[in-house]
Order: sequence, then structure tokens, then C-alpha cells
Amino acid sequence: MDSLISAAARALAAGDALEALKRVALREDPPALALRGIAMAQLGEHGRARELLRRAACGFGAHETLARARCVVAAAEVALAQRDLAGAPRELLAAMHVLDAAGDRGNARQARLVAARRQLLLGRLDEAAALLAPLDGQTLPPLAAAVAALATAELALRSLRLAPARAALARGREAAARSGVPALQAEVEAAAAALDQGAARRLIDGTWQPLRLHEVAALLDAGGLVVDACRHRLRAGALQLDLARRPLLFTLLRALAESWPGEADRDALIARAFRIRGADETHRVRLRVEIGRLRALVKPAAGIEATPRGFALRAPDVTVLAPPTDGEASALLALLADGAAWSTSALALALGESQRNVQRELAALEAQGRVRAIGQARARRWLAPPLTGFTTILLLPAALPTG
Repeated sequence: MDSLISAAARALAAGDALEALKRVALREDPPALALRGIAMAQLGEHGRARELLRRAACGFGAHETLARARCVVAAAEVALAQRDLAGAPRELLAAMHVLDAAGDRGNARQARLVAARRQLLLGRLDEAAALLAPLDGQTLPPLAAAVAALATAELALRSLRLAPARAALARGREAAARSGVPALQAEVEAAAAALDQGAARRLIDGTWQPLRLHEVAALLDAGGLVVDACRHRLRAGALQLDLARRPLLFTLLRALAESWPGEADRDALIARAFRIRGADETHRVRLRVEIGRLRALVKPAAGIEATPRGFALRAPDVTVLAPPTDGEASALLALLADGAAWSTSALALALGESQRNVQRELAALEAQGRVRAIGQARARRWLAPPLTGFTTILLLPAALPTG
């Protein structure tokens, strides 16, 4: 490696992309192309960065597996910044093993962190935890230590383990300060702010009361029956019933819980669950069928009784948790709240929905002025203003069961 390449690499490690470009801006050899690509990524020119990294990977010979693996890791990190989640992770994991086998611990660690952050974005928390586990207890350079701490903190927050999250953020704050990278320090502070912001709302006597994360965790640990509209599940002690894939049943459960200890009117239930007005006998029959299915599911924790006017949920204590914002697109807005530009395919992958459904939701939000699009056709990306005053942790998809 010549002196200019070494100097550019040191500048990139320190976060000084412009200094790195001064060293290699006019060079077209593969190492210089790779460094230029990383520098352009640090400057936010992700499209140009991916092109340079592609050229660099092609420029390295088939026998230069180590250099090609480094390009794969760099390109995967740029794709993550672009929220391009469609690529198969196998290539990144293969590159990680190549780097590890060659003794390039720093780049292998970076590949592991990129893979873990990708899994976090997709809500695959078990896979993210498995990727982060080998880094526990290791002495890492400041930059890697800060990124690892951020990923560990998010993993803990998504499962409402607040003490480990605070400890990880404390480590991240210290490592970010040692790294001297202002953007990383700001990211740590933003993550720490989520601990003290509103995370959900609780229905008490017909009024919604805001709750912070530690209050939500305490409520879930208390053992009462909680209908969680943030994660579309019911929790009662050790019982956790996930209804995210059965939205009609969850809608009925939430309506019954919001009416507790009273009854929910039959026609109101039909209008809310089936989204129709002017119910007839066929709708009432369908309601009885769906209530029967719901009754069987919640039987270990509560009962559902028929009343003269409708149905009532029978349990000693019932709590309803709702997202801090109204609307059915809360999870979609939660993903967009990170300020990154997302494609519809990446949003659909993260939410586990069809791309067409996501496009319809985005069109409705755009008409309301809550999101905006940039680019055209396949290059179109979606942005939303950051949500202030509360955290979106509980709205993110596919979280692990709390406990």
C-alpha cells in the first residue's frame, strides 16, 4: 500500500472525507476507487459511492479475495445508509468470514456491525443479537465501540430492557467522545433522548395519558391484562398473544378493552371491525363468528360475554396501550422517522407487508402532507420529518416479546 493510500485511509478512519479525497481524487486504481467510494459515502453521495465501490470490486482480480471482501462490506454499509434492504445478506456474511479468516479483524468487525444493523432495521432481533454477541467483552476501537453500543442499546430498547439499554448508551457516549466524530456523538445523544420521551398512551377513564418507556415497561411487568395497540398483542402475565397477523380480531379486542368494564355496542363493533355502516343480519352472524374465535384465543386470560346490546370483556383489570400518534400508518411513520430516504420495497420488507399496500399508505400520507417523495420511478425515495416529542421504539415492526 503506497503512502497516499495509507494517508487517505487514515483520514477516512478519522471521519475526514475531504482530506481523503485530496489524496486519491485523481487516481483510478482499485484501492483508490474504493477509498473514493467510502469518502463519497461519508459526504452523503451514496449513489456515486456505490458506483465507485462496484468499479473497485471489478478492478480487483479474482485472486484478490480480501480486497473484494472489503469492497463488499463498504458497499453493504452504503446500501444500509440508503435503506436498500433488498440485497441478500449471504454475500456480506461470506465477506465477513473471509476477512476474519485473513486476520483482518477490523473489517470483519465492521461487516458484523453492518449485518447486525440491517437485521435491526428489519425487526429480526434474534439474528441481530446473535451477530452482536461475539463483540461482548471485546476491547474495540472508539468508532466501532460506539456503533456496537448503539446497536446493543437499540436491541435492548426494542425488548424494553431499559437497564441494559442505559448501560450500552453510557458506553456509546464515552466511545463516541473518544472517536471525535460529531455525527456519531449526535446519534448517541438522540438515542439517549428516547428514554425520556413519550412512548405510548394509556386509556384511563376515557382519557389518554402519555407514558414514557420506563412506565410502559413497569405496566407490562405488573402482570395485568394489557391490550397493546403499539405491537398488536395481548399480554397478561406470562401469556403473550400476538395478533399482528390477525388485524380484525385485534380490532375487536381493542374495542372491547376500550369499553371495559362496560359493554361494546354490536353495531359499533361491526362498523369498526368490518368498516361498514348499516349492518344487517349477515354482518351480525359474522361478528358472532369472529367473537367466538377471539373468545377461544383469550380464554386463558379473560372471558367475552354476550350482552343485550353487544359484547363485554370480563377480566379483573384491563389496560389499553396505544401509539403516541393516531392513525393506522404509525409503524410506517416510525420507520421514516429516522430521517433516511426509504424505498417502498425496503419499507415493505421491514413491515412485512406487500409493496402495493405500502404504496397506498404512502400516497395517503403524502396527500396529508406527512411524507414527501424524491426521485422518480425506481429511484423514488420517501422521507418524513423527524417525529419530535416522543420515541417510535414501540412502533417499530417485529419486536421481541417483552419480558
